[in-house]
Amino acid sequence: MEVKEYVKRVNDAVEYLKGKISESPRIAIILGSGLGGIAEAVEEPISIPYSEIPGFPVSTAPGHKGELVFGKLHGKSVVLMNGRFHYYEGYSMKEVTFPIRVFQLLGVEVLIVTNAAGGLNPDFQVGVPMIIVDHINLMGDNPLIGPNVDEWGPRFPDMSEAYDKDLVKLALEVAKELGIKVFQGVYVGLAGPNFETAAEYRMLRKLGADAVGMSTVPEVIVAKHGGLKVLGLSAITDKGDPDNLQPLTAEEVLENAERAGRAMAKIISEVVRRL
Repeated sequence: MEVKEYVKRVNDAVEYLKGKISESPRIAIILGSGLGGIAEAVEEPISIPYSEIPGFPVSTAPGHKGELVFGKLHGKSVVLMNGRFHYYEGYSMKEVTFPIRVFQLLGVEVLIVTNAAGGLNPDFQVGVPMIIVDHINLMGDNPLIGPNVDEWGPRFPDMSEAYDKDLVKLALEVAKELGIKVFQGVYVGLAGPNFETAAEYRMLRKLGADAVGMSTVPEVIVAKHGGLKVLGLSAITDKGDPDNLQPLTAEEVLENAERAGRAMAKIISEVVRRL
C-alpha cells in the first residue's frame, strides 16, 4: 500500500470516529484473546464495530469480538480495542498497527496492551499474569519498514524503554496492594499461527524470553514511534516446557486467558484510576 493511501485511510478513520464521540480518549486498551471482559466496566459505552469504520481491518481470531468501545473508566476517557489484528491472519504490519495510528491521531497518550502468551520461564504458572518489561521481535517484519511519515514519528525511534518504567512500577504496586500474584518478564513475538516446537521453546528461553505470543510487538513499536507510553500485560495460558511438552489447543488458551484476564482486569482498572 502506498504511504499516501495509508495516511488517507488513517485520517478517514479518525474523522469518522471524531463524529461519533464527544470526547477524545487519552488511554487506549487493547484486549487480547479471551480478555474482552474488561469492556464490561466501561461507563457510558459507545460501541463501534470495526466493519463500520472506514479503512479498518476486521478481526478473525477466536475470542476477538471486533469493536472499539469508547467511554469512561474511573472518570478517564478511554477507548478499548475489543479484538486485535494479527500478522498470521494475512494482514500486513501496516494493517495490524492501523488502530494504533488512529489512536495516536485521536490524542491517546497511554497504550495498555494485553495478550495471551505461553510461559517459557519455568517458574511461571498458568493463569498468572506477567507484566511485560521488554520484548524481542522475532516476527520477521517491522511495521516501520517503508517511507517514514515524519509527522507521526522519527525515522529511527528509540526503543530503550519500550515499556514505560513508571507504568510497570505502578502496575506492580497495584498488584501487590490488591493481593494479585504477578510475574514480570520479557515477551517474544513470533508470527504464528502454529504453536512452537520443543526446540523452538528451548531456543527462545536461551534468548532470554519469559513468555511467547503472536501479537503485541508490532503495536508497541508503532506506539513508541508515535510517542505513546506503553504498559503491557500477558495472560500466561500454558507452559512451554520443551522437556515435557503437551499438545495445546486454541480453546485451552482462551479458557486460561479468561482466568488470568479477571486478575488483569482488576490491575488495569486500578492503574487507569491512578493515571
